Amino acid sequence: MKKLCDYISKYMGAIVVLVAAVALFWPASFLSIDTWAINPMLGVIMFGMGLTLSPQDFRIVFSRPKDILIGCLAQFTVMPLLALGLSWAFALPKELALGVILVGCCPGGTASNVITYLAKGDLALSVGMTATSTLLAPLLTPLLVWLLAGTMVEVDTIGMLLSIIYVVIAPIVVGLIFQRYLPKFTRSIVPYLPAFSSIAIAFVVGIIVAHNADRLLVGGLIVVLVVILHNLCGLSLGYAIGRLLGLAEPKKRAISIEVGMQNSGLASSLATLHFAAFPLATIPGAIFSVWHNISGALVARIYAK
Repeated sequence: MKKLCDYISKYMGAIVVLVAAVALFWPASFLSIDTWAINPMLGVIMFGMGLTLSPQDFRIVFSRPKDILIGCLAQFTVMPLLALGLSWAFALPKELALGVILVGCCPGGTASNVITYLAKGDLALSVGMTATSTLLAPLLTPLLVWLLAGTMVEVDTIGMLLSIIYVVIAPIVVGLIFQRYLPKFTRSIVPYLPAFSSIAIAFVVGIIVAHNADRLLVGGLIVVLVVILHNLCGLSLGYAIGRLLGLAEPKKRAISIEVGMQNSGLASSLATLHFAAFPLATIPGAIFSVWHNISGALVARIYAK
């Protein structure tokens, strides 16, 4: 079982791509699963994140506040502004622009720590940035979406704040409680969590792609291009910021990966919950979920060399 889980974790990007392709060309395979299932799956992923966090991961925020501040400022400025700029440059329709902005305003992705480890980056900084940006998300994500997309659509900032607390923060807190009071149980399942999270992410992507397959096949190429540029520019600018500030190489890699990889599942979840009138808004998050696993694996290999 452990070997199987290691195999799933290792080839997560390929699995997500395969599931996305099946959902796109044979959507009936996932249409039986309603979009409401996205939130519980995302909650399970966040619960797993809570199980793997430790007090040491939060101490880094206070022991290395400058590094965390630099990383989080980059996280919540570079990606939102890139999202707005790319949406404007490619004249995206309102629905798709909203989806790209949602991705840009979300915290760091859950797979970024694994990618940082493979890239021989500063893993402690990566974990600290993920934890901090996730805790800041209930306030910053709704506020940024309102600032950048408020002129296009009505943004329910309070509703989004509560959704992020329910879907992201609460499961993480429950995971921390399990870790504190059920240590044996936690240690027994932690080795299998990366594989389980990979499967859950693949299902989230499959559900979103299947329910929007027709729209993707008609006008999906431009969105794919925008998503790829969003991710690659985020990775590049994150590294450039670290270099500009004279940070050590491992720190530059960690900031690059944290900035470039977003919690795109959360973006799709928020689009489903709060922008149901704009179904295409879920698409950029689904594409980002597929692409950033591919680019993350490639970037990790380049950095490691």
